[in-house]
Amino acid sequence: MTETTATAPNAPSRPSIDEAEVAKFTAMAAEWWDPKGKFRPLHKFNPVRLGFIRDTVEQHFGLDPKARKPFEGLRFLDIGCGGGLVSEPMARLGASVTAVDASEANIKTAMTHAKESGLDIDFRAGTIE
Repeated sequence: MTETTATAPNAPSRPSIDEAEVAKFTAMAAEWWDPKGKFRPLHKFNPVRLGFIRDTVEQHFGLDPKARKPFEGLRFLDIGCGGGLVSEPMARLGASVTAVDASEANIKTAMTHAKESGLDIDFRAGTIE
């Protein structure tokens, strides 16, 4: 019996990630949740980014902005999730979140932090291809 795999007609023959970029973020994996560390710019920018996502999703789906968990019943896919800086707030808002990152170290950091925060997020190490 021969095993075959289906591929899209124009699918890349290898992942579209930059291994040097993955290595750079892997080396900093333990710092994702340090608001004064190397990811400080992301922590400072995150409230604006999250506000935009929340407002856009609520408007698009006609959700109640005053609801405690307005994203309940929605599923989110966070590609390139890093340490989970977007994944966690989306889960807190009630979304079911699947988060993917090419760095296994980032995923381990994200999983640990989410678990400590009491959040159930489906973290996966890999690429989107």
